[in-house]
Amino acid sequence: MDICKIPENASKCSGSTMECFMVLSTQAQKISIATLCCLFGTLCVFENSLVLYLIFSSPGTRKKPSYIFISSLALADILASITFVCSFVNFHVFNGTGFSKEAFLLQLGGVNTSFSASLSSLLLTALDRYVSISRPSEYKLLMTRKRAWMALGVLWASCATVASLPLLGWNCCTLDSSCSELFPFVDDNYLSGWVCLTLLLLGCIVYAYAHVLWRARQHVAYMEQQQAQGGKQNTRMRMDVRLAKTLVMVLAVLVLCWSPVLALMICSVFSRLSDRLRKVFAFCSTLCLLNSMVNPIIYALRSKELNSSLRRVLSHFRRQLKASEESPEAESTHRSSVVET
Repeated sequence: MDICKIPENASKCSGSTMECFMVLSTQAQKISIATLCCLFGTLCVFENSLVLYLIFSSPGTRKKPSYIFISSLALADILASITFVCSFVNFHVFNGTGFSKEAFLLQLGGVNTSFSASLSSLLLTALDRYVSISRPSEYKLLMTRKRAWMALGVLWASCATVASLPLLGWNCCTLDSSCSELFPFVDDNYLSGWVCLTLLLLGCIVYAYAHVLWRARQHVAYMEQQQAQGGKQNTRMRMDVRLAKTLVMVLAVLVLCWSPVLALMICSVFSRLSDRLRKVFAFCSTLCLLNSMVNPIIYALRSKELNSSLRRVLSHFRRQLKASEESPEAESTHRSSVVET
């Protein structure tokens, strides 16, 4: 029996069978994966770092629960990009197998924690918009900074706990159970449980945004009637609708990027995947990086406050650049005048 296609539980735990999961067979495939990972990963780290800087450099944004949740999303995307690119490229491109089962599960746990925290941060953001639109008069009392930070603490602790379960013993080597075809040492029951949890989170986000969109349409109709009056309340509702639309765009990108990966994970639990589908899964995994890269672009285009902060930063940078270009000319002019004197 070919253990690379139909691995036995016992042989699956051996270090030599790690090569069975290296599905990229040609140099062109490896170069393509490395290029996509490095491109998406670099842009993702840069863009999300910029988002964090824009949020925490402005007192008006860093105090709002909405942007606290967005900063958690940006941080999760940065960590996901770094851990995913390093482990994924090392394993599939450079065929790195010089690490133990524990080291591999630790890397996998880091990637799992980051992506789970990214998805959970979107859920908190959706709930924040849900409360803001469904109960606007009580929003400031219900959604305080203290509660926002407490929610993030529970979120990250829960994601880290779930992601560390394979390292703590829930793996097919320790339990001598059915192993996943997509991830070394990962138990099929754990993978199916993680997929169900992810689908549950997506379902909650979709439900929250469905309500947000319904209320946003009501707000738009109301604002058209009150457009002549204007005022503070109208401005606040405009901001809520704009942010709601922004986050719906984020959700749409999230679903498009994660659907292929989740679909293949579900198929791997119920049936065996061909080598071609496993290669497709490897390439589809880079879509998760694409999602993390697109999120900050949506914020910059849709968030008025972050957009204003970005313009201030760019304006300050241009002034500094212009001053540095003019200073040598001024210095040379001063020196020439001294020589002439």
